[in-house]
Amino acid sequence: MRQATVYIDREALQYNLNRVKQLAPTAQIVSMVKANAYGHGVKDCLAALGETDAFGVACLEEALEIRELGYQQPITLIEGIFSEDEMQVVIENNIECVVHHQQQLDWLRAHKAAYIGKNLKVWVKLNSGMNRLGFKVPEIIKVINSLKAEGFSCVLAMHFANADAEHPLNEQQKNQFLQVKQACAPVMGSCCNSAAIYKWPELNFDFVRPGIMLYGASPFADQSVHDLDLKPVMTFTAEIIALNHIQAGEHVGYGSTFTADQDMDLAIVSIGYGDGYPRAFPKQNYVAINGQATRVIGRVAMDMIAIDVTGIDAPLGTEVELWGKNRLVDDVAEANGTIGYELLCRLSARPIRK
Repeated sequence: MRQATVYIDREALQYNLNRVKQLAPTAQIVSMVKANAYGHGVKDCLAALGETDAFGVACLEEALEIRELGYQQPITLIEGIFSEDEMQVVIENNIECVVHHQQQLDWLRAHKAAYIGKNLKVWVKLNSGMNRLGFKVPEIIKVINSLKAEGFSCVLAMHFANADAEHPLNEQQKNQFLQVKQACAPVMGSCCNSAAIYKWPELNFDFVRPGIMLYGASPFADQSVHDLDLKPVMTFTAEIIALNHIQAGEHVGYGSTFTADQDMDLAIVSIGYGDGYPRAFPKQNYVAINGQATRVIGRVAMDMIAIDVTGIDAPLGTEVELWGKNRLVDDVAEANGTIGYELLCRLSARPIRK
């Protein structure tokens, strides 16, 4: 059997959740498990996140999967519902909604008695400059105050566009959030994702929404998970299925893009873009064998890659770490010109999961 395998370290996931508790001790934690728990597998991750206060997902289907698995914590639909007929399902399953445009408000008010009767909070989204979802100031002040007057329990919610970097928009977003929070007082607040939890602890307020940090990848380009005291949760491996010795001047792989400058040993590993391993590497990429880094050579194919094993004891069947505790997913992503989030989320269903 082909041995491309994803291992999930549940103890590492629990450790990272505890890091959130340390960094935001007075806030409730809404653990983001959208996109199949960032590619890690919701079913595999929920037990390790059992001590979270709530879950966050992108759509109703993801929320219902959590309920079907037996978890009763609050769940927030961070994009809200997409049609009015979803509202009844939301209420029946004790799922909370973000509202970010007038139509969603109309749907909410049409089910006011049932929604309030279930003690469900309404998360009202502020568009403070990211310009994706939400109401701008001063419209959101009117929305929240009117919902409060009608008996709804409201959470003012916002998402930073540049929490991972220094950017002038950060101050604008913070100031608008604080302006609205004061104008709607008392109102609960939530604006911190993983990067903001680290960067602005004074903004943790009532709810924090950790995502990538839970899974042991960094929200910052210039800080590793080790710098942040986090542990990688996913280890992605495959096995060596062939060994070749090539001479100087010989080529490797599609397009013959790699030419050996000396005699060398190479191994073929059973992994490729069909498994979700990225194909395009503007920078040199590496894998790890027994903790030792070695380079990927030539193009990544659908099912195979070639690696340099010159001077390395790597017989057939040797396990190769594509990313994990030795070769961080963030480093693979950086070589690929992307971010760890994308690599984790785009794994295919083909690798075995353990």
